[in-house]
Amino acid sequence: MKPVVVIHGGAGAISPGTSSPEREREYHAALQAVLASAQAVLARGGSAIDAVSVAVVGLEDCPLFNAGHGAVYTSDETHELDAAIMDGATLRTGAIANVHHVRNPVLLARMVMERSRHVFFVGEGAERFARANGVTMVARDYFSTPLRLEQLRRAQRETPDVALLDRDGQPVLANRQTTPAEPIDPDRKFGTVGAVALDAAGNLAAATSTGGITNKQVGRVGDAPVIGAGTYANNATCAVSGTGTGEMYIRMVAAYDVSARMQYAGATLAEAADAVMFGTLPSIGGKGGLIAVDGQGNIALPFNTDRMYRGYARPGEQPVTEIYGK
Repeated sequence: MKPVVVIHGGAGAISPGTSSPEREREYHAALQAVLASAQAVLARGGSAIDAVSVAVVGLEDCPLFNAGHGAVYTSDETHELDAAIMDGATLRTGAIANVHHVRNPVLLARMVMERSRHVFFVGEGAERFARANGVTMVARDYFSTPLRLEQLRRAQRETPDVALLDRDGQPVLANRQTTPAEPIDPDRKFGTVGAVALDAAGNLAAATSTGGITNKQVGRVGDAPVIGAGTYANNATCAVSGTGTGEMYIRMVAAYDVSARMQYAGATLAEAADAVMFGTLPSIGGKGGLIAVDGQGNIALPFNTDRMYRGYARPGEQPVTEIYGK
């Protein structure tokens, strides 16, 4: 058994424009930097919970990804942020949804897990809890970026009454131009970030964070903060973080399904992850991907879209990052 951290930055379809090598290198560099920070935690004997926290904070702070700074806009031109974290050793969890001022939602989710008798806070109650516990707060415009605003404007101009993605994840926008071209088309991307990890003590953890989907109805919550849907960890089986059509992941309890197949049917991690990603979810039109790790350090990164930003790192080894391929 060797500690490992695995991350994702969202899945989706190939960009309609040709992504430049420079743009691809930018994404690889961002993923590499996040992995290196989490890898360092594990290398010095840190916990899986610490590793996934550090990894997701790094992804939230990077405007290339739809979580924290760089989150997409709601139909009201606001940001609503969601996150969850789970400790596989204790099955303790923390989740938050629809916050507007929390710089790093995953840290608030962790605070809920560690300092509250509850599991899930939303909206104003979540922000009140954050302030009471010294979580870093920011002005609403901290999350804004010009590219995300342009994405919202285009969505409202061309399809004003629907979110960017319809129920099966296909694009509702046509004849659009991505500037600059990204490896994954931002108008056909499931914008969630996440991390899973196994530490030297054999403990597992998972964390997921998201800004939702562009032009979503205010108050909508997807799978990312829902324990068992987009986030799950259990030392007896595995840790999972998903990215995709949130409503479908909720309906199929996708993250927990991977664990349940291992626990009750004796499936390997790869078998369980593939069954969910290529069988269960597509049966109701679910698209996206997931990352997972088991207690022996085996990892799985399946996705049923064209691309997924992803990577993994073990102490003492060079981090691996990928966008293309299965």
